[in-house]
Amino acid sequence: MEHIALVDNNNIDEHVDNEISEYLSLDNPKSFFLFAGAGSGKTRSLVKALKQLRESSAKHLRLHGQKIGVITYTNNACDEIKGRLDFDPLIEVATIHSFVWSLISGFNSDIKEWLKTNLPIEIANIEVEQRNSKAVKMAQKRKKSIERKQKRLADLNDVKKFKYNPSGDNYGRDSLNHTEMIRIGADFLMQKPLMQRIFVNKYPILLIDESQDTNKLLIDAFFEVQHQHKDRFALGLFGDTMQRIYGEGKENLGQNLPADWATPAKIMNHRCPPRIIELINKIRSDVDDLKQQPRNDAEKGFARLFILPIDTIDKHKAESKVIELMANVTDDLLWHSPGGEVKTLTLEHHMAARRLGFLQMFEPLYKNEKLKTGLLDGTLPGVRLFSQLVLPIVEANKKNDKFSIMSILRKNSPLLSKAAFKDRGNEQLNQIKITMDAIAKLLTLWKGNNEPCFLDVLNCIAEWGLFEIPDSLQPFVSIKKIGQETTEMNGENPSLDDNNSDSALEAWDNFLLTPFEQIKPYAVYISGQSQFGTHHGVKGLEFPRVMIIIDDNEARGKSLFSYDKILGSKDKTATDMQNEKEGKDTSIKRTLRLFYVTCSRTEKSLAIIVYSDSPEKIRNRVLSKGWFKESEVEILTKKAILLE
Repeated sequence: MEHIALVDNNNIDEHVDNEISEYLSLDNPKSFFLFAGAGSGKTRSLVKALKQLRESSAKHLRLHGQKIGVITYTNNACDEIKGRLDFDPLIEVATIHSFVWSLISGFNSDIKEWLKTNLPIEIANIEVEQRNSKAVKMAQKRKKSIERKQKRLADLNDVKKFKYNPSGDNYGRDSLNHTEMIRIGADFLMQKPLMQRIFVNKYPILLIDESQDTNKLLIDAFFEVQHQHKDRFALGLFGDTMQRIYGEGKENLGQNLPADWATPAKIMNHRCPPRIIELINKIRSDVDDLKQQPRNDAEKGFARLFILPIDTIDKHKAESKVIELMANVTDDLLWHSPGGEVKTLTLEHHMAARRLGFLQMFEPLYKNEKLKTGLLDGTLPGVRLFSQLVLPIVEANKKNDKFSIMSILRKNSPLLSKAAFKDRGNEQLNQIKITMDAIAKLLTLWKGNNEPCFLDVLNCIAEWGLFEIPDSLQPFVSIKKIGQETTEMNGENPSLDDNNSDSALEAWDNFLLTPFEQIKPYAVYISGQSQFGTHHGVKGLEFPRVMIIIDDNEARGKSLFSYDKILGSKDKTATDMQNEKEGKDTSIKRTLRLFYVTCSRTEKSLAIIVYSDSPEKIRNRVLSKGWFKESEVEILTKKAILLE
């Protein structure tokens, strides 16, 4: 196994930060891609560069009414960077959705023309499916989807101003959904020279953190802007292609860059101990040759691989046994702590879903590629209706907390909107009574030992008009709204899952038939409050003790990921080899990236559990690749697991 030497100088990457500052010159801007692995301090470099730029160019920016644009992946990352920069108004830090909306908001005529062109295409695509599909069950739902899009198209001329909420759900005919808003922004930047000039005049420099996962359409658009305006605009990309874990990201982003781009690289990993850095260097060596070095004050750290029988029945007991072994190996009793000192990362979300009890509701939506990302980051409006509105009401009712229930209703229910009270005239008190009746009716679904499914809850909400129904769920509403002859939507609710294909409709149909009670553990999991973590949820985070669970037999999405292949218990298929030959992304590369991301969360010690029927093959593979030493690999039999 290759030995990693400690770096004498913990500031060995200081020159990279200085180089980046030189690139960010308003007089002579230079675009760049910063290659940096896990724990290398990308955000630190970003903030340092911005501070130096602010010191040298604040007067120029104010004089010309300009700002420095910064795009980050999450709201938390936005808040962190803003705080480090003392909330300086000269530096606009935003998520990609907020940033793009700031570019296109106000261009109402252009947005309207885009929708007039795009909506007929969407309608035509659904009509083709309607003619060709044998899925009779979905025919009526496709028909509803076509009718809503046609109505939205017909109502466009009446829309004077479009609106969009980057961090929430978007309802009404004047609202844009997340997906189409991104597409509109990318199309405008690619095709409208005026939009490019406006953009460059406002933002002479744009920096993008986690650029490998930024929507590929927008990345291409920003590249086009840089190409057309390279003398007065710099695009700075901060990222690591090995950490690309979202399907929306651009493949091979750091390759084939324009000749005039700079490609600085950081080699220090400030987070992980030497043993973990040694492991992740080996993992990524199959993808690229970027290697990291540890700090000179880092403790050695621990990495262990445990191979367990694939037919293990009591996995909780098996995983508890591994925790016990890790506590002994590391002499760290916090592996035993009941306070959540160990973060368990499932490389496939089904494993966490099964352990936490929300597999039934999770599985149908996860199977659909268009719905999966929103499901994993908690932004699907069709799920948020239940997790963000109904669940808090149900939980508050258990505590007899009427104040919290009313707070949720005042903020979110159309029944208590200004328009609703205005329509009631002198009968406004009756409107409050209707709202209370609606809540009472909803809560009767849980009366006694009843456990409703999501469809029961949806129909109750629709019947009383308690909340807006997301577009994705509209085709499934079967109960007429009280006081109306038909259930009708005020325009479109475009959403992250704006997809009316047969597969999406079937996914929602199956989801709605599952128990509502599963929404609570799902909400806990997605929020990061569970002992389990997602690759998406833990990205950018770090934990002293990490336990990774690998089980291809239990997992789903086998066409997307295959840990059996990277660990040697299964051979590559002919398709794998053909994709590799053609330079396409493969399940093996995707799995290696996920493996890299999860292993690199470790600050002290790492345990990897593999459930397999080929333990010797896995042992031989990881030893031959140099991922582990013989003393670090342990095959546990059923007998060993059962022994206390």
